[in-house]
Amino acid sequence: MLLHLERARAHMRRCGLDALIATSPLNITYFTDYVCWIDPLMKAYMMSPGAPPLLAQGYALLPLSGDPAFVVNGSLLAVNAIDTWVEDIRIFGRPGLDRSFPPVRIPERSRRFYDLLATPPRYASATEALAGALRDRRLENGRLGIEMETLPQIHREALEDALPDARFPDASNLIRMIRMVKSPEEIERLTEAARISEQAGMEALSLARPGVSIQTCVRHFRARLGEMDAAMDHFAFGYDGLGIATEPDFVLEDRHIEYVDWGCIYRSCFSDTGTTFAMRPLTGEMKRRFDVLRGSMDAGIAAIRPGVYASAVQAAMWKVVSENGLTDLFPHGHGVGLEVRDYPILVPDNHLSITDGCIDVPSDLPLETDMVLNVEAPLFMPGVGSIHLEQSVVVTETGSRPLTPQNRSRPMGTSEGL
Repeated sequence: MLLHLERARAHMRRCGLDALIATSPLNITYFTDYVCWIDPLMKAYMMSPGAPPLLAQGYALLPLSGDPAFVVNGSLLAVNAIDTWVEDIRIFGRPGLDRSFPPVRIPERSRRFYDLLATPPRYASATEALAGALRDRRLENGRLGIEMETLPQIHREALEDALPDARFPDASNLIRMIRMVKSPEEIERLTEAARISEQAGMEALSLARPGVSIQTCVRHFRARLGEMDAAMDHFAFGYDGLGIATEPDFVLEDRHIEYVDWGCIYRSCFSDTGTTFAMRPLTGEMKRRFDVLRGSMDAGIAAIRPGVYASAVQAAMWKVVSENGLTDLFPHGHGVGLEVRDYPILVPDNHLSITDGCIDVPSDLPLETDMVLNVEAPLFMPGVGSIHLEQSVVVTETGSRPLTPQNRSRPMGTSEGL
């Protein structure tokens, strides 16, 4: 499962919670392994003209003890949960199925969903179904951490009306803190995402040469990802050192040395990496700057180990670039997981707090074993070009290890003279 169950329940005990409730499609996936492509897209007005732009609401319930529950946001979507580890799946309303024909065959794997959809509806809404699951677990008077950030006011009020004796502290950031340390399953998926992305990205960049549009590389990247069961997240590139682009039809010339950053999504998990592509050999000051950025990235990776604060990793990176005369850039890092950027964020301490109704901690977080981190060092030089280096690592008990092999010793492209 994606969920780091032991970590989640440890945080729940620490925060005095009887249960955690996820409300967004992203965190419902994290809690249950359920995925449906339409969940973050379909809004009420798309089926009922004049209705508000609200997503269909679902819930995932994780009690401190006992079995979890999952309220699907639409009966006809419940079958997407066929492989979820959660046994208690609840639907609401009438599914609108034509049962005038007897079933020809019901595979054992499908049986529970056939039976679920055949059962007379117990609930009129997702909120009623969630309240029923809470009552069944005797949690109607509990302290229930809930992801408020994505829960519309109308559903919040309905839940409070249905369970007037329950308390609902916001747990949006608590869930982020749980997610920042990865379960074995999530590390496995992230590793495969990074492997696929590296292979497809390097193949795509091998097509880069003067006279070729960068979009040729983008199309190849997208196609190769599909062949390896992943979806494209991004393929971004520098444009004459002016910034980061994804859409322009940028035809490469022999003068170009540019930033490139790419990533994919594999089974809900993101990859993110980058390098420099060079249509000519790097010499002189450009080669020196590439080497400085590589040294900065390497210094950041060397600083990673449990207990080190996020800001210390960035400080190690900054020390290398600043001592070498480069100051107009921002070497940094971030977590990666079900979002392209998870906590922790490896930046200077901003003296803010990560807070909600359950936690209040400094934003400069200490690193923990089994975090997956990206360390990156980009540099943009308007009218000249851009340089980039980015790698992914897993935090270990003694330091870090590569998430997947990523050779960043030299740019992609023309190699003579490097």
